[in-house]
Amino acid sequence: MYNLDPVTIAIIAANVIISLKGFDDRLFFEKYKFNVGGIKRGEQIRMFSSGFLHVDTAHLLFNMITLYFFASNVIGSLGTYNFLIIYFASLVFGNLLSLYFHKEEFWYSAVGASGAVTGVLYSAILLDPGMSLYMYFIPIPIPGYVFGIGYLLYSIYGMKNRIGNIGHDAHFGGAVGGYAITLILMPSLFKTDLGHIGLLAIPIIILFLLYKTGKLH
Repeated sequence: MYNLDPVTIAIIAANVIISLKGFDDRLFFEKYKFNVGGIKRGEQIRMFSSGFLHVDTAHLLFNMITLYFFASNVIGSLGTYNFLIIYFASLVFGNLLSLYFHKEEFWYSAVGASGAVTGVLYSAILLDPGMSLYMYFIPIPIPGYVFGIGYLLYSIYGMKNRIGNIGHDAHFGGAVGGYAITLILMPSLFKTDLGHIGLLAIPIIILFLLYKTGKLH
């Protein structure tokens, strides 16, 4: 059984309340979504507020269910305060990567807690790389670290080919944020699990090489 920490409940509640407001109030949604042009005009609040808006109910539910399943793993290992650091830093890091890759696209917009939630997911994987994850189209359990590597490789593919109306760069940035901050908060992992740390770094190195060689777009 998954135990919901009060802080997790508060984050989920904030996402639900603010997202519902955005569904009903288009001006509110437009004012606080991630938008490159708006951010470059000095509206830095969008870097944070966009993480509490969602496109629709399905988008909101998917992110909150994922957070529900993995938040307790991170809180149990690192504590509530460090969980909050990972959540909000991953949110901002995901948006920073989006801003970096789309800095010349003033029209580019995005919303969702995906960067923050993916950061929590990757933190949980790093803390327990052998955890079993299930996907609806694969009937066997997948080790957490295999899922993590595969997900980031797919995010790179999505970024390169602009697949779907999905902020793959925000997902990737959030994952990197969760990965890096977890290692900063628990450096003992370098002694106990260096192999998985190295494996999970492979997609990050690939993204860096693709970007440096101009092959990302």
